[in-house]
Amino acid sequence: MNDKPHYINHRQRLRERFGKAGADGMHDYELLELLLTYSIPRRDVKPVAKKLIEKFGGLSGVLDAGQKELEAVKGLGAMSASLIRLVKELYCTYLSEDILRGDVLSSPESVLNFVRVKLAGLTNEAFMVIYMNVKNEVIEHSVLYEGTVDNVAVYPRRVIESALSHHASGIILVHNHPSGNTMPSGEDRVLTQEIAEAANTLDIRVLDHLIVGKEGYFSFMENGLLPID
Repeated sequence: MNDKPHYINHRQRLRERFGKAGADGMHDYELLELLLTYSIPRRDVKPVAKKLIEKFGGLSGVLDAGQKELEAVKGLGAMSASLIRLVKELYCTYLSEDILRGDVLSSPESVLNFVRVKLAGLTNEAFMVIYMNVKNEVIEHSVLYEGTVDNVAVYPRRVIESALSHHASGIILVHNHPSGNTMPSGEDRVLTQEIAEAANTLDIRVLDHLIVGKEGYFSFMENGLLPID
């Protein structure tokens, strides 16, 4: 008589499928289910995986969720919540390393991919600066400000000071719109103008201001809204 729980063989089949073909042919909930098997060893995790996908509207929503939001889902503990968040942080680090490999102006999609993963899923607005040297290579990036669901207070002077402290010759400004609407507000336009003018007096170039959201992005550079020297 076989007393082995039914999910044991199911887990093995999931691992074998992933081992042979990666994510190809696997549902999102199955990928999440497979991940959870490493933090929940003695329980059927398919119902939990499906519940997460339903609650957060998809796999990207699950990865964007915060620690407390994840822990609030029945059947998911602190360790599993941390594991899910770790996956996104690893992916952000992977993309971050990608933009450190060359001239960002020659591959703007790498910057866009990074900032969208980093900021687009946040529930509150955040403002980030990417610092570059004279060769347009990324030196560093940092989130300078975090705000509310529809506002973040940004001080141009501190943005310029942070650029100087990184010995940056150029900067890309980035912030997110949690609403999903990436069109710049009047305040966004004024802020960009003020930072660009202040930067110009110190020979620091503002190469772009990106607004990112769940459904897309807006580029000041692409839309001709950056001040011209």
